[in-house]
Amino acid sequence: MTSDAIRVLVADDHTILRHALCDSLRREADIDVVAAAGDGRAAVELALQYRPDVAILDVEMPGQTVLTTVAQLNEGSPHTRTIILTMYDAPDLVQACLDQGVSGFLHKSAARGTLLSAIRATRGGDQQVTMSVSRQSLQAAPVKPLGPGALSAREVEVLGHVAAARSNRQIAKAMGIAEGTVKRHLRNIFDKLQAVSRIDAVNKAAASAILPSAAAHSSDPEYTA
Repeated sequence: MTSDAIRVLVADDHTILRHALCDSLRREADIDVVAAAGDGRAAVELALQYRPDVAILDVEMPGQTVLTTVAQLNEGSPHTRTIILTMYDAPDLVQACLDQGVSGFLHKSAARGTLLSAIRATRGGDQQVTMSVSRQSLQAAPVKPLGPGALSAREVEVLGHVAAARSNRQIAKAMGIAEGTVKRHLRNIFDKLQAVSRIDAVNKAAASAILPSAAAHSSDPEYTA
């Protein structure tokens, strides 16, 4: 483990899952699991004691709501970034957590690599948000009708590459632009479409006739801005 390892707190009321997640993270040389909690109040107390870089929270824990826990972490340990890892990802909950400034909202079906990427993304100190939500959640989200001109021509081009399941790096190479520019286009697309993931953006664009509807079937459900 390196001396500048990312300090992580894990909070989940299921003991077996909590231990398994901690064991999995401890295998990474650049991640140090400094504490584990079984409920939100304990997570806040441990965060005040250990000052972790990242707190990974389950949604349904006893004692208090996850939104209360995130708010208390924001106040008591403001440098701690929060990642939500849960089986419950209704669109209203996702939006409420994003409004609280979480750095990631991941469905528990997400790949291990997605969680590791979300943890490591907090090290840069920017406002990157990692999302991975279930298809059921995306399908439940209301689609706000948008005109074909809602996105710029460049944004439509970027979204077309997203629909083809290309990574940010691949999109940058194909379009002859910097990867940071791709990320900026994606943030603008997400804001305009009120999307929470890549596939959500593609589906909403298809529903609004911005993209052909067939494109919605080839996109990856994960998004890293």
